[in-house]
Amino acid sequence: MTVIRKRYEGQLNELLKDLRVLGLHTYSTIQKSIKVLSDENITHARQIVKNDRTINQMEYDINEKVVMLITRQQPIAKDLRMMIATLKIASEFERIADNAANIAKIRTRVQITDRYIMTRLETMGALALLMLKDLYDATRNKDLELVKEIIERDIDIDDLYKQIINTSYLIDNDPFVAGQAHLVARYLERIGDHVVNIAEQLYYFITGDRYESYTK
Repeated sequence: MTVIRKRYEGQLNELLKDLRVLGLHTYSTIQKSIKVLSDENITHARQIVKNDRTINQMEYDINEKVVMLITRQQPIAKDLRMMIATLKIASEFERIADNAANIAKIRTRVQITDRYIMTRLETMGALALLMLKDLYDATRNKDLELVKEIIERDIDIDDLYKQIINTSYLIDNDPFVAGQAHLVARYLERIGDHVVNIAEQLYYFITGDRYESYTK
């Protein structure tokens, strides 16, 4: 193997490593954003919002590396597919983090302490986090069945979202808190959608086909 090829493969591995680190930061941001909703200390929520800039920079750096690799290396089809998937997955991670930061912003306006609502919001978050965790396993094992299962599990998040926005439980007592809780649920529902997009990009990365072909 030539020195140039070794350097190129090292750059590809570094790109994937950067993507994993971005994913870990995104995962942590979701966890923290849900936790701060009922936290008495508003400082934690403000820190999450501030840290979103770090994730934005990580996504930008990944994009720059992909552009550099495509421009300088003229990658073969398989490598190019990986780079395209990496670009799109990094973008989805960044959008997930944006939604998590928006949840933290809600805490700067209101503290949600009602257990009925918080239990459902926490469950939505836990489902999204489990989907992300399983995506890592699916990537490592190239497990297409698990990819398909992850995509299908998004319906559970959607169902909880409908439960929250359709309940009048909080509205009679505190319409403002109810409205903010509905916003949190909406952001969590969007996070689930973005995880599905990542799963579909993972399918493309592994197979070279669009996910829709798997369901036919």
